[in-house]
Amino acid sequence: MYIDYQALNNITMKNRYTIPLITDLFDQLGSARWFTKLDLRSRYHQVWIVDEDEPKTTCVTRYGSYEFLVIPFGLTNAPATFYTLMNKVLQPFLDRFVVIYLDDIVVYSKSLEAHVGHLREVFQTLRENELFTKDEKCLFAQQQVLFLGHIVGGGKI
Repeated sequence: MYIDYQALNNITMKNRYTIPLITDLFDQLGSARWFTKLDLRSRYHQVWIVDEDEPKTTCVTRYGSYEFLVIPFGLTNAPATFYTLMNKVLQPFLDRFVVIYLDDIVVYSKSLEAHVGHLREVFQTLRENELFTKDEKCLFAQQQVLFLGHIVGGGKI
């Protein structure tokens, strides 16, 4: 189902958010030897809408009117809201062993043993916040990974 939110997006106050510099993210990944790339299941559909904003998402069909309880795709602030949530949830791990760029999440480590521990921490935190991965789209414990169009691994980008 596709809903055109253009009218709502035109009157929405845009959420201005800062994304990290790609070079800073690559600097963090540069010395790592192990990588896991995470993909969240229906990412926006895991973010709840504030009750008073639900009517703004109303979809009228011949079967009735429906309001989204979670963020639908197509809202102008959906990426910013999702990115802000991910930064808040994973904040304890940022600049230590997690990088996030919009919806790309990479866990990185210098050893496999550390990597397993890092993954446990990240998955525990995601679970506590009711965020779930789409396992078939994740890449676990790789020695190189494609991140933002670049192959990262072996101390090289």
